[in-house]
Amino acid sequence: MSTRAGTAPPPLWRLDLRPLAYRAAWDFQRDLVERRQRDEIPDVLLLTEHPPVFTLGKSAHRENLLEPPEALAGRGAEVVETDRGGDVTFHGPGQLVAYPIVHLGGWRKDVHAYLRALEAAAIDTAAGFGTAATRRHGLTGVWCGAGGTPRKLASIGVRVSRWVASHGLAFNVTTDLGWFSHIVACGIRDSEATSLAAETGRAVPLDAVADRLADAFAEILGRRLVPAPEDLPAGVGVHATSVAAC
Repeated sequence: MSTRAGTAPPPLWRLDLRPLAYRAAWDFQRDLVERRQRDEIPDVLLLTEHPPVFTLGKSAHRENLLEPPEALAGRGAEVVETDRGGDVTFHGPGQLVAYPIVHLGGWRKDVHAYLRALEAAAIDTAAGFGTAATRRHGLTGVWCGAGGTPRKLASIGVRVSRWVASHGLAFNVTTDLGWFSHIVACGIRDSEATSLAAETGRAVPLDAVADRLADAFAEILGRRLVPAPEDLPAGVGVHATSVAAC
C-alpha cells in the first residue's frame, strides 16, 4: 500500500524474542491479533526461534508425521496441532521464525498477495547472502535448486481473522536438517529441506538474517520498521531480548 507524498509510512513494530517456546509464541500472537483488531497497536513483526517442535496445520494429514508423537517426544521434540494453514512442518534451533501481525485492511485485502509478499521477503533475504531462491508453481514457500531436486528453504503458513494475519514463515538458517527426516514436510514428497548454511557452506549469524528479513518485509509492505515498545510482551510470560548490531 503506497503512502501519499510527504507522509511517513505506517510503522511496523519489530520485536525479537529468542528463544521462545512454540505455545508461548502462539498465545502471544493471539493477544497481538486481538489488540491489532481493536487498533490498539500497529502492525508487529515478531522474530523468534523455537525449541524443537513439529506443528500440524489445519489441513495436515497425520500420515505425514512419520513417527508417533511419543517417539518424537523421546527425541526431544514436541508435537502441536495449531490453527495456521498448511500441513506439517518443523521448527527448531537455527531456524528464524517470523510472525507478522498485519492488518491486511491497511495493506491489501488479498491473502494470496500477502503469501507472495512473504515469499518475496524470503527470496530477498536469501539473495542477501548469495543464495538464489525462487517460488514453485502452485505451491507456497521458497526453494533452492532450480533445474534439480527442489530444496525447500522457507515454509509459509498463515491464519487470517477479521483481516488480521498471524503465523508467517520459517526460514532455515543453520537448522539441523535431520529433523525433517521424521516428516513429509508440508505434505510435499518430491523435495527435501535445505538451509542457508547448507547452500552457502558457512554458518550465517541468525541475527544478520533477521535484520535482512525484517528490512525486506517492511519495504515490501511499505512500512517503517521501528523497535517495539519494551512493555509489549508484558503479561504473556515472555521477555524481549536484545538484538546484536551487524
